[in-house]
Amino acid sequence: MVAVMCSHTRPKTVRTGRTGRPRSAEADAAILEATRAALVELGWSKLTMGDVANRAGVAKTTLYRRWTSKNELVVDAVAELFDELELPDLGSLMADLEGVVLQFAALLARPEAKTALMGVVAESTRDDALRGRIRSAIVDRQKRLVLEGRARAQARGELPYEEDAGAAARSADLIFDVIAGAVVHRALVSAEPVDEEWARSFALLLVSGLASLQS
Repeated sequence: MVAVMCSHTRPKTVRTGRTGRPRSAEADAAILEATRAALVELGWSKLTMGDVANRAGVAKTTLYRRWTSKNELVVDAVAELFDELELPDLGSLMADLEGVVLQFAALLARPEAKTALMGVVAESTRDDALRGRIRSAIVDRQKRLVLEGRARAQARGELPYEEDAGAAARSADLIFDVIAGAVVHRALVSAEPVDEEWARSFALLLVSGLASLQS
């Protein structure tokens, strides 16, 4: 979303738990955008905090006050892209699944998303802290789509309500893993198209599995 501001409007700020001056939302947005641009142009290995600061038009000290490492910065740059995902209400669980799968695939097709995601995942194999940040900033936040979709399908009568909260949480994790894993593998590992035909077949398979899982 783009915020349109008049010349006399004061810049927005973001307050954090840290003491000191509040953070500028405009500076944060410029830094994250610069990070994604640098990833596309330079790749993970050549990207530096100094290059990002130059591109964003901020001092390196400003950058380091917000992110202490390149790993943290890149994860947040990717997370901002994933926050754009929304679950469409298309009238049925099947249609909703197809819609979100195609939206997810379109996001992964963007050079900045593809480069950033592959970079952080590769780095996380040898960095437990980075893996944790990916989980909290991307995976846990995007599970909202599963919870929203399941609640919508339950309200329509397409899925039963689950009385066991623990079982419900485990099934939500499983659903997320299946969808994210399949689409990422198809789009980024196999480099095969995630088109409407594939999305429909995948949604049918998943809905059939959900029916048996909930029974």
